[in-house]
Amino acid sequence: MTDQAPRRDRTHWLYIAVLVAVVGGVAVGLIAPGVGKDIAILGTLFVNLIKMMITPVIFCTIVLGIGSVRKAATVGKIGGLSLAYFLLMSTVALAIGLVVGNLLSPGSGLHLSAQATGQGAKLAQKAHEAGGLMDFVSHIIPETLLSALTSGNVLQALFIALLVGFAVQAMGTAGEPVLRGVEHLQKLVFRVLSMILWLAPIGAFGAMAGVVGQTGWKAVTQLLTLMLGFYVTCIVFVFGVLGVVLWSVTRMSIFRLVRYLAREYLLIFSTSSSESALPRLIAKMEHLGVDRSTVGVVVPTGYSFNLDGTAIYLTMAALFIADAMGRPMAIGEQLALLVFMIVASKGAAGVTGAGLATLAGGLQSHRPDLLDGVGLIVGIDRFMSEARAVTNFSGNAVATVLIGSWTGTLDRAKAEAVLHGADPFDELTMLDSGVPSPSATSV
Repeated sequence: MTDQAPRRDRTHWLYIAVLVAVVGGVAVGLIAPGVGKDIAILGTLFVNLIKMMITPVIFCTIVLGIGSVRKAATVGKIGGLSLAYFLLMSTVALAIGLVVGNLLSPGSGLHLSAQATGQGAKLAQKAHEAGGLMDFVSHIIPETLLSALTSGNVLQALFIALLVGFAVQAMGTAGEPVLRGVEHLQKLVFRVLSMILWLAPIGAFGAMAGVVGQTGWKAVTQLLTLMLGFYVTCIVFVFGVLGVVLWSVTRMSIFRLVRYLAREYLLIFSTSSSESALPRLIAKMEHLGVDRSTVGVVVPTGYSFNLDGTAIYLTMAALFIADAMGRPMAIGEQLALLVFMIVASKGAAGVTGAGLATLAGGLQSHRPDLLDGVGLIVGIDRFMSEARAVTNFSGNAVATVLIGSWTGTLDRAKAEAVLHGADPFDELTMLDSGVPSPSATSV
């Protein structure tokens, strides 16, 4: 038997490179805006590469999570608790956005007039193309079993993965070869993802250069109050609301959890996409001590239905537009908008440009006279998207721990060891060691 030298974790160089790339991208955008606009495609290409892998990641994770559980009632309990929690927290986030928006009134006194850019109408059309609630539900069902895995529709992939997971579960021991096959597929998917993630510095450089080159600091400073108010609100929501809930239920510190997920936050901030950290969140939540069955259901579902940052953004941006155009909303109109956004925000993940599109759809339904005002915040939406993505990610991380605690699928001793640094995450784990065999995870 030959001894193999342990492989060194070199991923810390990747995240150092991402930091350098972000600074370099900002510098290029300021010094040579034209060049910055031209290389913005690099950021788009990187995010598209990540999105390309999201469907197989979700499929493998859910099939393994559900298929390895012997009792369907366990999965049903996890799913029911998850959806109830998602609805409650997104409603709280929307309400907080309304309260802060009314307190700050960042748009008051600006006296801006909507330019004939057509931005609002285009975005509203994009939102309404997704249809109403029934259309949203009907679009979850794909044309064929395999098309859900090739169309890039996250909700359809989620639906098919649930069906396959329950089918494998019903097969009993006969389904274990299928689970082992999916395990090997998951390792392959994570290996490809690791290769793509090494392109993160290039993507971050292009994304930052592009957005700074397009907007410049002048456009940003004009709406600085809204941006700062939104960032502060997101910080208060994560460390205040989510932190208090996490501590009340599990006695775990939100600060330690955030530190544990620091690399993922950097990746999200540099790409403005929480999807870029989805595979790593799955791996890290399992390492934290949350059972695979819980992680496999909560994390992918949360990416579609638990969008706390987007919820805060929707209400604050709507109030800003109304105030900036000198047409403030009455309390009744705000409450009606709140109810609409509770439903609309749940389908936001299925709409390209979800934040702006859902905002435009809500304004068209309740205050069509404000629709063109959406164009007022297009310039800074990219800067606000970082806070949205990070808050959405934080909400899903906390939700996974909470659901694990409530369902008894959280190893508290391991979680404490991980959060206190006694059991650090091995970057090579999600690539090679994989997860235990199906029989080992049965409950």
